[in-house]
Amino acid sequence: MVAKAAALQKLIQSAVLKREWTDFETLLNRLNEVSAEMAVLEKDREALFAGFLPVPVELAGGDKGRFYTLCMRFTPEQRREIGEIYRSLKLEAIRVRLANEALLEYITEVRATMAGFFELAFPDRSGKIYTPRGTPVSHDMRSMVLNRRM
Repeated sequence: MVAKAAALQKLIQSAVLKREWTDFETLLNRLNEVSAEMAVLEKDREALFAGFLPVPVELAGGDKGRFYTLCMRFTPEQRREIGEIYRSLKLEAIRVRLANEALLEYITEVRATMAGFFELAFPDRSGKIYTPRGTPVSHDMRSMVLNRRM
């Protein structure tokens, strides 16, 4: 699932950098669907951990501590395999988060540059940017995916 989100994010980043807007909304919708699926999986993971380990998160050393406590129930071979999967998943999540932050920074800089240009060119608009439908553009720049935790 994280790999799927990473692939979609690369497509979105490429579309932004190349200014290919035809399928952009479709890509964002697909990314939102993947994000929703990941949220469901995260809830399932929490329920699984709660079922196996009734120890509160704080006493187990956080999610990472609970994960390794749960792994102690498996054989050494299984622990090693599960640990490798866990670490690779964490690394991929970090890569996706960093790519997302870089893309968001790029978009923020482009937007600030454009806003500065329009402020100088059209001072009567008071720095407002409008959509093609004539409504003011929101200045909310939330992250697209993996903004919470993994």
